Amino acid sequence: MKTKITELLKIEYPILQGAMAYVANAQLAAAVSNAGGLGIVSAGINEPDWVRKEIQATKKLTKKPFGVNIMLLSSHADAIADIVVEEGVRVVTTGAGSPVKHIKKWKDAGTIVIPVVASVTQAKAMERAGADAVIAEGMEAGGHVGETTTMCLVPQVVDAVTIPVIAAGGIADHRGVKASFALGAVGVQVGTRFLVAKECDIHEVYKQKVIESKDSSTIVTGRRPGLHAVRSIKTPMSRTFSQKEFDSNIPHDELEALGRGAYKMAVENGDEENGCFLCGQIAGMVTKEETCKEIILDLFKEQS
Repeated sequence: MKTKITELLKIEYPILQGAMAYVANAQLAAAVSNAGGLGIVSAGINEPDWVRKEIQATKKLTKKPFGVNIMLLSSHADAIADIVVEEGVRVVTTGAGSPVKHIKKWKDAGTIVIPVVASVTQAKAMERAGADAVIAEGMEAGGHVGETTTMCLVPQVVDAVTIPVIAAGGIADHRGVKASFALGAVGVQVGTRFLVAKECDIHEVYKQKVIESKDSSTIVTGRRPGLHAVRSIKTPMSRTFSQKEFDSNIPHDELEALGRGAYKMAVENGDEENGCFLCGQIAGMVTKEETCKEIILDLFKEQS
């Protein structure tokens, strides 16, 4: 299947694997790339040395293109921005901040730059800064979310910029892919479905929670001004956070302490009481564990 994204990234299918912190490691990224998509290693808040090792491990596992996602709020973001150049990473995606100060350096090194955006304003700014494409992510996605749905965001971004647009948020099967293309996107980014990929090594409890989820199983916390909105599966921890965040008598520090480390506990330990299981609204459509190749083939089975 050929689109502007497959041509730009030199991949077989126009799909990027979502950059899920603590989840998107060398093993998952390489499996997605080997299956014909673009695997992504997520730097998250990890130390620069960890990111370098994962990049090097990915190179050993695949000879196909892969990318690195940089979470720009991380205190290590600047160091990791340099590492991707040093390691010759072909593609960089970014989130949680502006990558503008790094774009020239990446472009000079021949790196393709694809920021995640949640608004038309952000998309225009990224195009002016020299981004090669943008990922327009709707609020249906798991993890940090904006305010606009994929259905509304993607066509407005497509109309506002001339660079390729990749749709993200709420895409679970070939119908979501087809809808994304109808909205003007030339590729998709998928995260939640890869949580249950056989090559994804998160805790089995996490995978089972995704598989057992329904359309109403997720919740958005962090709506209080000054916090960051996050979509996750409803658990005791997320429900408690949701109840407390609008209590004006509870300070930010207490809320931050409640959520600190909760995502990692879910990924590594499957902690159902204290963990935060990030997940998109499409979880109700994910019904079984499959290989990355099977997932990608299903997503594109009706595309010509």
